[in-house]
Amino acid sequence: TWKWVVGPMFLYLCERLVRFWRSQQKVVITKVVIHPFKTIELQMMKKGFKMEVGQYIFVKCPAVSKLEWHPFTLTSAPEEDYFSIHVRIVGDWTEGLFNACGCDKQEFQEAWKLPKIAVDGPFGTASEDVFSYETVMLVGAGIGVTPFASVLKSVWYKYCHDATNLKLKKIYFYWLCRDTHAFEWFADLLQSLEAQMQERNNAEFLSYNIYLTGWDESQATHFVVHHEEEKDVITGLKQKTLYGRPNWENEFKTIAGQHPGSRVGVFLCGPEGLADTLNKQSISNSEADPRGVHFIFNKENF
Repeated sequence: TWKWVVGPMFLYLCERLVRFWRSQQKVVITKVVIHPFKTIELQMMKKGFKMEVGQYIFVKCPAVSKLEWHPFTLTSAPEEDYFSIHVRIVGDWTEGLFNACGCDKQEFQEAWKLPKIAVDGPFGTASEDVFSYETVMLVGAGIGVTPFASVLKSVWYKYCHDATNLKLKKIYFYWLCRDTHAFEWFADLLQSLEAQMQERNNAEFLSYNIYLTGWDESQATHFVVHHEEEKDVITGLKQKTLYGRPNWENEFKTIAGQHPGSRVGVFLCGPEGLADTLNKQSISNSEADPRGVHFIFNKENF
């Protein structure tokens, strides 16, 4: 038995030593941004840190807990000179991080007073393959939108510098959310990308659909009253917020009709139930003919 156990144990100990070594490397918090509804953005720098779109890191804050590591998806793009995460305050550890960063105080916080942070990673995810396709469907549910913040930022930078070398030609973006609280920090990014595409006369590059799944009658009435306005009253975007859940069968059939003979990458960050639905739709809407349209499903869950 020991011959079978010693190999995996040796690899495990090596992995723990590498993680300990990386966690000791100095991380500098360069900026803390407080977003509405108790969401904070930490912008950090670390020597030798290299990332790709959609990756995630483990974060430890000794001032809050000396042992706890928590995974967070990177919301910055590889083209930026820092890496960032967005933290929604929903528990004891995130509340402790919120207070340690001085976000509970009104006065300006000095940089030297910010807590020490240990970072392990980054680690890869399926979202890294986004730029391998000409057409992609990005589906984020709730906080699952964070990997696509990194993707869309990177698209924006690539489009600004050299759009001709970008293989990706069309993005269909879907965001499913129960309420409007999570829209605040992400809407600015969509507005920037929307404006950039319009300036370059390529507004069709990004098609996005935002769905509010937890709506009531008063919200629906407000939606009807303001539906004819130029910009959406919730997000400030030209694309109107939708209510309910998408009809995935219709969405897949529409995309298949618009992109015949192509490979469409379907990327999800969300719950397992939605993953099963999208996987089935990807299979049923892919053609048997190798020259037909094929949907390639990729997912990540946490």
